[in-house]
Amino acid sequence: MLYYLFNYLKTEFNYTGTGMWQYITFRVTMALLLSLVISLLLGKRIVKYLQRKQIGETIRDLGLAGEQTKKGTPTMGGLIILAAIIIPTLLFARVMNVYILLILLSTIWLGLIGFIDDYIKVFKKNKEGLAGRFKILGQVGLGLIVGATLYFNENVVMSREIMTDKKLAPYERVISSTERVTEDGQRFVDVKTPITTIPFVKNHEFNYAKLISWMGPGAEKYTFVLYILVVILIITAVSNGANLTDGLDGLATGVSAVIGIGLGIFAYVSGNIQFAEYLNIMYIPNLGELSIFIAAFVGACVGFLWYNAYPAQVFMGDTGSLALGGIIASLAIIVRKELLLPIICGVFFVESLSVMIQVAYFKYTKRKYGEGRRVFLMSPLHHHYQKLGYHESKIAVRFWIVTVMCVVFGIATLKMR
Repeated sequence: MLYYLFNYLKTEFNYTGTGMWQYITFRVTMALLLSLVISLLLGKRIVKYLQRKQIGETIRDLGLAGEQTKKGTPTMGGLIILAAIIIPTLLFARVMNVYILLILLSTIWLGLIGFIDDYIKVFKKNKEGLAGRFKILGQVGLGLIVGATLYFNENVVMSREIMTDKKLAPYERVISSTERVTEDGQRFVDVKTPITTIPFVKNHEFNYAKLISWMGPGAEKYTFVLYILVVILIITAVSNGANLTDGLDGLATGVSAVIGIGLGIFAYVSGNIQFAEYLNIMYIPNLGELSIFIAAFVGACVGFLWYNAYPAQVFMGDTGSLALGGIIASLAIIVRKELLLPIICGVFFVESLSVMIQVAYFKYTKRKYGEGRRVFLMSPLHHHYQKLGYHESKIAVRFWIVTVMCVVFGIATLKMR
């Protein structure tokens, strides 16, 4: 909102200093600082309120060291994260940007589902919380909205080079006849195309329409079905992965902050013409505005870590974990880096995989030998290391380090072809 205010003041009155609000780097900095202030100051008030109202976490007896000391720790702290993300974004971003609107919807949507789950657990005294089918239904609903918006909205475009000896593919539709010509004489035009980034290949791009091209001429018009299904799968998988990772003090928060930094770099370079041309990656018009949201996201996670680091004064609950996972998934899809998620979200991926392996092996051995056997001492994976005697703060920090390595490797794939 402040962007529009200062833009008006500059246009109508030419006030000194109002021009700086046009720069994304300035607004990114302001969003980051404000999100830190909100999470630190508002967080303190919310923690005290939750303590006063005795809105505490119910701890299951898993036989883990120190778990009973967590009993009664305030939960639903994800409200701090949501406030520290939404308020700076509304103030400093161009809120009418389609990407900003979409990511705000994702934040509120999954934050609300998580809040309902926490509310049922805390106030209704139902340890199971919101039924799993309703969580999945909510995630599927968000996937439908995100996928359909990115596929059909006319403001979601890619910049494609026009070749004199090569026409645009059948699944690439020109949106604007206005061309952008570089100093080298290359001609670019905005098109609608279901394209994404794929690592380790020469042209660095992959089009979803190619997956159904074998069906014959005209099959590309049904690409939206495949694309939306992929988006639903990614949002569901990543949000559940973040939820599973939120089992130790500061673990999910720190991992999410590091992933957010990586996605922020992707968003900035893909939304900047000069960087996109230098790195030879796809240029996505108006995407740079998303950097402001990501700055607020990172600031909110770091600020929340002040209270969530060991020993935690507050837990984020599903209000925070589902929202964090949904935000990360939606951001990756928007910046066309969803195929890099297994790399940059390596911790989420391994945590989810450990649960699937554990359950599948237990069921298999129970059928074959009459008793269930386990691959890990306990799943998700972070509990396995707890059982081995590692302190939870050491596990959390080492998982942060692994995430840093994964994100750096993911960024490096921009030039690894």
